Amino acid sequence: MIFDPLYIIMIAPALLLSIYAQIKVKSSYAKYSKVPTSRGITGAQAAREILRAQGISDVGIELSRGFLSDHYDPRTKMLRLSENVYAGNSLASVGVAAHEAGHAIQHAHGYMPLKLRSALVPISSLGSNLAWPLLIIGFIFMAKSLILAGIIFFSLAVLFQLVTLPVEFNASSRALQALPATGILSDSEVAGARKVLSAAALTYVAAAASAVLQLMYFLLRAGFLRNDD
Repeated sequence: MIFDPLYIIMIAPALLLSIYAQIKVKSSYAKYSKVPTSRGITGAQAAREILRAQGISDVGIELSRGFLSDHYDPRTKMLRLSENVYAGNSLASVGVAAHEAGHAIQHAHGYMPLKLRSALVPISSLGSNLAWPLLIIGFIFMAKSLILAGIIFFSLAVLFQLVTLPVEFNASSRALQALPATGILSDSEVAGARKVLSAAALTYVAAAASAVLQLMYFLLRAGFLRNDD
């Protein structure tokens, strides 16, 4: 399939967007990781202040290995921050930490898209693992039943990507509201954090676009999008 010109043509826009998003993330983070906050507050401290302001006291904060490996685990109520974010006192570090705190706030408030995404994690993982073997074998032998099964499983992974978008956008929105409201950043400093989070959000848009375009390709090649009129 990857040698099919139609596949390359359909995926190219999402691939270019993904490359652009990665460049934006790295450049934005590199730029604003060199700009310290006026209060000298670290990412870990910012996350604690935001959670405390929301009355959330049952979420832990710990170090996570890897570059920008920051995430919130709703199963353990643990907010994990990469070393540069945890100990860094830059606008980038505080922005990323606030975003992850935004996920913890979503969890505490029962934000429905986050609940749905959490429920889709095992299903999406299964779908991703089964979809490609079924699709490859199905298209090789032109076995319609295998192709249909592969498309159904792949659709689960696509659904996960689409549900991820409002979850990530909302977490950033909560972060950008909380940072000035708690006095962690001034209004002028929030602009830098916003640029970092906006660049990160673009990576999720690119991933969703890629998943949707691949699904459309499979549907087209399987004949489900063909108009015979």
